[in-house]
Amino acid sequence: MATVAINLATGTFQQEEIIVGIDLGTTNSLVAYVHPDSRQPLAINDQGRGSIVPSVVHFPADGHDPVVGNEAREFLLTDPQRTIYSVKRLLGKSYRDLGQHASQLGYKVIDDNSEGLVKIRVEDRFYSPIELSADILKELRARAEHALKTPVNRAVITVPAYFNDSQRQATRDAGRLAGLEVLRIVNEPTAAALAYGIGLDPSEEKTVAVYDLGGGTFDVSILRIQQGIFEVLSTNGDTYLGGDDFDRAVVDHWTATFGLPEAFHTNPQLQQQLRLAAEMAKRYLSQHDDFTTQLTDAAGQNTTVTLTRAQFNALIGPLVDRTITACRQAVADAKLITDSEQLATKLDAVLLVGGSTRVPLVYDAVSEFFGQPANNSLNPDEVVALGAAIQADILAGNRRDVLLLDVTPLTLGIETLGGLLDPIIPRNSKIPTKAGRQYTTSVDGQVNLKIAVYQGERDLVSQNRKLGEFVLSGIPAMPAGLPKVDVNFLLNADGILKVEAIELRSNTRQQVEIKPQYGLTDEQVEQMLMDSLVNAKEDVAARLLIEARTAAEQLLYQVTNFTRKNRQHLTKQELTATEAQVEQVRTALTGTERDPILKAMDELDELTRPYAERVMNISIQQAMAGKKIE
Repeated sequence: MATVAINLATGTFQQEEIIVGIDLGTTNSLVAYVHPDSRQPLAINDQGRGSIVPSVVHFPADGHDPVVGNEAREFLLTDPQRTIYSVKRLLGKSYRDLGQHASQLGYKVIDDNSEGLVKIRVEDRFYSPIELSADILKELRARAEHALKTPVNRAVITVPAYFNDSQRQATRDAGRLAGLEVLRIVNEPTAAALAYGIGLDPSEEKTVAVYDLGGGTFDVSILRIQQGIFEVLSTNGDTYLGGDDFDRAVVDHWTATFGLPEAFHTNPQLQQQLRLAAEMAKRYLSQHDDFTTQLTDAAGQNTTVTLTRAQFNALIGPLVDRTITACRQAVADAKLITDSEQLATKLDAVLLVGGSTRVPLVYDAVSEFFGQPANNSLNPDEVVALGAAIQADILAGNRRDVLLLDVTPLTLGIETLGGLLDPIIPRNSKIPTKAGRQYTTSVDGQVNLKIAVYQGERDLVSQNRKLGEFVLSGIPAMPAGLPKVDVNFLLNADGILKVEAIELRSNTRQQVEIKPQYGLTDEQVEQMLMDSLVNAKEDVAARLLIEARTAAEQLLYQVTNFTRKNRQHLTKQELTATEAQVEQVRTALTGTERDPILKAMDELDELTRPYAERVMNISIQQAMAGKKIE
């Protein structure tokens, strides 16, 4: 007996479950779907709360489940240290990647002095950006299921075109942790073009630029659409540039101009008050010429701050200029024009995406550069999610006349002698794609060959991002130069890389899917999904405990060596305090909980960092003493 599903929200028969499109944004996130009757993409507005879901996660003090979205955003002022925002900026990043940006966040990001995934500390609990992104995706999924009255298990998720492999893999992991089968990771500009309806007519041929400036990321892409085929000619951008940086510029201006008390830089609640006021000013000045508000410090004293549109434009001008520089590079990479040609004649449209494009200066700068008025006719907050829903509809087989081709945003290659990067798949190569190169051994009798995979545009691998490595073993012992090793890269439609190495004389081979060093393995993600139904906390804790113990043992080794070599530069009290904290770490290592280990490590790092800085200064002074500068 056959069963027929009926969608209670639409009143229609439903042969297959709905596939949703999700825009997982830095500031806001959305979920959309294509209505089975109208065939139009719609952003889901559950219970009248609006289609936009703030990308904010709050952890209640009572230990209950996290609060996500509109309700969580209310805690940015009242409980900032338990309220996480802009987590997308942390996806696939190490603490070293964040640099000075880490200190600008209202919550605690842990520096474990490694290249591992950053951790966010909320009192004595620690979370990864993947787990936090999964919380946001769970909220989007729940809203979709509530509004559509049907299970939602499959999704298309968008990412900035400039996201690297680590960030794409982290996004996929987050989706799967949220219980979603991620059918495709799609570049946001490609989704935006679909939302604007470009390319849905197979007879249409157009070339468009998509300028996407969101809360935390920026990218620009040049797309060519022919016979229903979307081809990304080039892409450029910055994964750490967006509306958040506009806010930061306002904060810095107010701090310098109005002499705000130091507490506005040290007190998390006052920091958030200042940041939110700057965001309010940015939005207000998009429609008005002057902005005034009052900031209240911990003592109840008010400080009036003001900002004019002219001042705001001057503050953000350098940031907008950086986006135009990226536009210029994207046009050059696309080989769209020669020096004697006008850009405006080569582009059929310039599409604006992202809430930050509402800023008048942005609109004017983009329109001026491309030589034509930019198209902002669609809601810039919704356009990416709507395009993702159309892509989901394509994958569901409902639109058979549209094909998407994307490009890889950064060069992929391997390390060769001397620490050089040998490119295998150049930047802006169309995906999916396959490329390879032949190598040999450099030492007589060499039986193993380490293959280290990197991503980036610099000549030295030390200046690029390492994605992973593996060893091809079992090579027949021969004189150097005789073995022939083919190394092949296969980049799939999601931008995930598989690498295969084959020694042709012996047919020895090794094939591995390169997992970004910050992502989770498929097995780990699958186990976490199962644990979400059974005993997630216990299983996740077991894996993270091993990572914490390894990092703690490394820290103990470093601190012990440091104090042994530099005892003459440390006071007795400092040595005593350090030894006591070292014992705290050792004690935590004997336990079976991860968070106490990370807490003890964090406290040891905070304690010893001033010593290390002082000793470094002493070493520099001693090295310079008595030397003449000629």
